[in-house]
Amino acid sequence: MNFIILLVATIFSYLLTIPTIILAKKFHLVTDSKTRSHPAHTHIGIIPRAGGLPIYLSILFTSLIFLPVSKIIFGILFASFFLIILGLFDDAYDLSPYLRFIVNILISALVIAFGLGIPYISNPFGGVIRLDFWQISINFFGAHSIWIIADLLAIIWLTWSTNMINWSKGVDGQLPGFVAITAIFLGLVSQRFTSHDISAQSVTFLSFIVAGAYLGFLPHNYYPQKIMPGYGGGALAGFLLGILSILSFGKVGTAVLILSIPLIDATYTMIRRLKNKKSPFRADWGHFHHRLMEIGWGKRRIAWFYWIISLILGVASLFLKGIEKLIAFILVGALLLTFMYIIEEMKKQNKKLI
Repeated sequence: MNFIILLVATIFSYLLTIPTIILAKKFHLVTDSKTRSHPAHTHIGIIPRAGGLPIYLSILFTSLIFLPVSKIIFGILFASFFLIILGLFDDAYDLSPYLRFIVNILISALVIAFGLGIPYISNPFGGVIRLDFWQISINFFGAHSIWIIADLLAIIWLTWSTNMINWSKGVDGQLPGFVAITAIFLGLVSQRFTSHDISAQSVTFLSFIVAGAYLGFLPHNYYPQKIMPGYGGGALAGFLLGILSILSFGKVGTAVLILSIPLIDATYTMIRRLKNKKSPFRADWGHFHHRLMEIGWGKRRIAWFYWIISLILGVASLFLKGIEKLIAFILVGALLLTFMYIIEEMKKQNKKLI
């Protein structure tokens, strides 16, 4: 069944992307490297954006076919719709990153209002860490409970994952490949747990739907790309992966391990920008994929590198336990930061020679 769901979502996404390319060109939802400069972009020429639209529609249609529409599923699709609308506006007008960030927080809070939350997380040293100890009951269109700590951390995690993944879409094919791989492994892990008011089977199905939607988009985005994910496609990927990790109660650690490269790259980027007294929200040239390009790696190689590392870490996540995942993440982080430091030093030496 998982394969059928994956296949249906893939076909929907692949077919829907074709008219999206045409419509994006017609309505000028494009990036022209000559007239619309962006410090982080690596492409040349005129490339359609709006890639998030066919991905979202694929997820929507496939979910309506295969998933029982519970309150949480409706909330995910509803909140994701606003994220795609935000993405389309950004594709057209290059919205302020501060405005996008504020809307990200509101959208994350919206899906939490539908019942998504992190009541506890796995403790790498054993057991769990409870987060639902502080609750406030309200009566607004029915009785509700707000988990202060749990809901606040969930909003922070979703906002962070939304932006973290969005930053790792700078190279053709890079994003949809590792997002699909991560979603598949989160789907496999979710079969071991039942969470919230949604069955483990529904979480697994949703994971494979997300994976299929990004796999179907991949052929159009692979080098040389015919369409970019745009802000909607990148932000939606992070938003949904963050949600899937929450739905598998306590499996945020699994997502963190599989997404080690985007997470460490995003953290390093924010620290670097703050150190250089620049806004952490303003895009620049300095992400890990930019560094790889500087040492001569081609776009295909960079995309495959992200995919392979995600695959290796995904397999590892199926076998590693709490503290082992933490150790693996620390090792990956140390290797990546060392690699980035070496590249930075090589760049400085080359400037001195020139």
